Amino acid sequence: MKKSIKQFILSACTVTLMGGAHLASADINSDTETLLNWAENTYPDLFPSHQGTQSLNPWLYRFYPETGIYAGVNVGDNGAYVLGGPYGSNPVRVAGLPELIAQIIESGGNSSIPGCNTSGAPPGLSYTQSGNVVNISTGASCVALPTANNFCVTPQQPAETGISVLTTSTGNSPSFGGISAGSLGPNPLQSFADGFANSKHCTMHVPADTANLIINSNVCFDITAQSSGFAGVPGITITPPVTMSLNTTSTNVIVPDCFATDADTIYNTVTDESWINEEGVFTPLGTGGS
Repeated sequence: MKKSIKQFILSACTVTLMGGAHLASADINSDTETLLNWAENTYPDLFPSHQGTQSLNPWLYRFYPETGIYAGVNVGDNGAYVLGGPYGSNPVRVAGLPELIAQIIESGGNSSIPGCNTSGAPPGLSYTQSGNVVNISTGASCVALPTANNFCVTPQQPAETGISVLTTSTGNSPSFGGISAGSLGPNPLQSFADGFANSKHCTMHVPADTANLIINSNVCFDITAQSSGFAGVPGITITPPVTMSLNTTSTNVIVPDCFATDADTIYNTVTDESWINEEGVFTPLGTGGS
């Protein structure tokens, strides 16, 4: 651990000696993702799992519960900082974000996103990847419900690959906490939950090295807000927080044409466009992933 800390600080500080190094794009959000992914890939002892990036003005950051470390960027001064664990209770400035990005580019460092683009994932979802297997977990906590049931969106790609992949998710019946229908029969949220546990997504222009991903999800979501409409309904008892636990496995299969499948949604990784299946017709959703 101490060796990793020293190496991390030293490698970051070498940018001050890199005369003439070109600066990267001024897109602070994209550069933050690049930096934090590079740190995870380069220093797994410090940043052992792939975490989603959170925002709390003026910070863009990730928290690593295994080591108690926060790593992120202050958008006010465009600097990269670490906090917690061996770094103590005060933010420690590592270097400026542009200089760090320049170092990563110059060194040819691995700044690739793992199998999933997690920039839109809610805080608390933890991602790890080994080979073609991605594991997604919320640990012992229940986190905010994502806006989509595709937890592993393929990162946007710079060019067409010609590879389309249908991802099929299957899982056991979800379990609930904090809500009961009693003698009325099945849980009133069952159909809602089944949409998260069993679904199909098709992705256009997938990188060849991630076309055969297997994605295992063991997650718990807080759905108190989504269940509020059942409050006061005779026979239904709600004791917040209302939670939904899912255990699913998603597998990828290469297909000739996403629009010829029965996918629930389609995502184009080059144009960032998405479509939703409405009674057999794919309707555009615009850009921003699925």
